[in-house]
Amino acid sequence: MSYRYIIAFSFILAMCAIIDLYTWYGLKKTVGRKYFKFFKWFIPLSTFLFFVGFIINIYRGGQGIHNANYFLNILTGFTFGVFLAKLLIASPFLIEDIFRVPIFLYRKIFVKNNAIQPLMPGRRKFIRNIALSLAAIPLTGTLYAITRGKYNYQVRNIKIPFPDLPPAFHGYKIVHFTDFHAGSFDSYNAVANGLALINEQQPDAVVFTGDLVNNRSAEVDPYLDLLQEISAKDGKFAVLGNHDYGEYMPFPTEDDKKANFEDLLNSYEWSNFQLLRNENIVIQRGRQKIIIAGVENWGNPPFPQYGDLDKALTDTSDKDFKILLSHDPDHWQGQIIDHPKNIQLTLSGHTHGAQFGIEIPNWRWSPVKYRYKNWLGHYQIKNNHLYVSKGFGFLGFPGRIGMYPEIVVIELQNEKIAQTESSLV
Repeated sequence: MSYRYIIAFSFILAMCAIIDLYTWYGLKKTVGRKYFKFFKWFIPLSTFLFFVGFIINIYRGGQGIHNANYFLNILTGFTFGVFLAKLLIASPFLIEDIFRVPIFLYRKIFVKNNAIQPLMPGRRKFIRNIALSLAAIPLTGTLYAITRGKYNYQVRNIKIPFPDLPPAFHGYKIVHFTDFHAGSFDSYNAVANGLALINEQQPDAVVFTGDLVNNRSAEVDPYLDLLQEISAKDGKFAVLGNHDYGEYMPFPTEDDKKANFEDLLNSYEWSNFQLLRNENIVIQRGRQKIIIAGVENWGNPPFPQYGDLDKALTDTSDKDFKILLSHDPDHWQGQIIDHPKNIQLTLSGHTHGAQFGIEIPNWRWSPVKYRYKNWLGHYQIKNNHLYVSKGFGFLGFPGRIGMYPEIVVIELQNEKIAQTESSLV
């Protein structure tokens, strides 16, 4: 094992021990003796179980088991929720002690009166009670996220008008889903119910914008029949995401890594998705057409930049109506909106909405907004549109709260026709 992993593991273990000690102290001063008898054992036990789940997952990966286990997901999610609760309880006391220590030393050295008064005991009691109350929020929220939230599939409908959409494509319906992350799922039936929503929309085209797996191509094998059953009048199209290249876990040899990638490409083919690797296809309606182009992953470092936008737009002109599939939304402002060939609509994923946040009419928030400028929903700069979906699956934390999984139904509209239809209503 690399010394860097040993150092990282030791740091995390030490951090958990400090948080446990402060949580133990806060609860001892707040709850009665009867309840504290339970908490004094539960606090270290939850940390122990968290590391047990972590080690079991590493072992399973080493044994070639790459799909999630329901009970391990519940264990990991629950103990993570307990960790957040403990962090809330411990943080006020830890922060206060950072300030109390120098004050205490100053008084000890420079104040001659031996009767040193406690530092704000009333405020400490108030902080303990508030922290204990707030700790229930992440714990209950996490329980919902890991049991219900991660499979709370939603259908989002959006109509986008374009001044240059060929009239024959007015009302054209595209179903967009992204970030499948097959290795994270622990319920075949739940995934089947979510994917069944796609066919219910009767789409003209289905597009998938990357991250079919977490790391290994074998993760998607249990779900290939479900992906194959998805149907659309004009076909199913996909691009690769950063996780599809197998770059986040070691392979025994470089040949093994290449074989894994080839197997993934075969999975796309077997499920009848046309993979667009820096290329495009044309969809005709009589003499009118639109173009669906796709690029390989292009993101800001440390994410790979395999996408070749110029190559993907080969044999197209600035007059053509183009839909671009690009996994990472940073690509939009990085290259797309200033491209001379004028890409009217870009579809992306990648952010997951952080799998945590708040979304209400006219307002949304997630911590991922501080990392990505364009992190969720519809954006427009002049005649360039971007839609970022929060995704279908989940990664890392085995749940979702607030930012629930979705499929997006995008209806293309010719602006003039839409205005005429609106005036007749």
